[in-house]
Amino acid sequence: MRCLLLAAGLGTRLRPLTLQTPKCLIEVRGRPMLQRWLELLGRYGCDEVRINTHHLADQVEAFVRSYTGSLRPRTVHEPELLGSAGTLRANRDFFPPDEPVLVAYADNLTNADLGALRRAHQAAGRPLTMGLFQPADLRATGVVELDADGRIVGFEEKPAHPRGTWANAGLYVMEGRVVDALTAPDPADIARDLVPHWLGRATGVPLSGYLRDIGTPAAYAAAQEEWPD
Repeated sequence: MRCLLLAAGLGTRLRPLTLQTPKCLIEVRGRPMLQRWLELLGRYGCDEVRINTHHLADQVEAFVRSYTGSLRPRTVHEPELLGSAGTLRANRDFFPPDEPVLVAYADNLTNADLGALRRAHQAAGRPLTMGLFQPADLRATGVVELDADGRIVGFEEKPAHPRGTWANAGLYVMEGRVVDALTAPDPADIARDLVPHWLGRATGVPLSGYLRDIGTPAAYAAAQEEWPD
């Protein structure tokens, strides 16, 4: 399994921590987020990882060079931010014709079963699968509506009145044709510009385990307390 790990963001909501440290290298319980991701990916048999960089890219690249785990990730630099979906398009060569790719946000702290997510993708036979979780506040996330077959038939970002109980976990398994269908100009966003195109043809899979976006000081503090080490 290949993984494209999205790590280029500015981390503006987490300032001042991210003024001198990229968000993917912020530590939770003494380990950088990027290290935790690489360990998780290695645990589930990921054999190739690509990481996009932008903000404080030299620190991310230095970390990757010094990483001694089983994976040998590669970084790709974005001189200008492309947006999450724009990054997919710029890395279209990373999507093989016969194998889906895991796409994940590096600022999500998780121990989710990535193998189960991929198996669910294969079983559903649809081009796009989104991992789902149940956050404390649905109004702060992208909320999905599912039909009886697990298809995503509705999606709304940060709704005032959520019409579903499951939220986008920022974990996807997708095929190259999903990227090929993207028409929005850069910077393009997965939730805004890609997911709506695949409503009715995408699968939602509830994840087991822990997941939290550490993007705000309050969420980061909560993660330090909650992480089940």
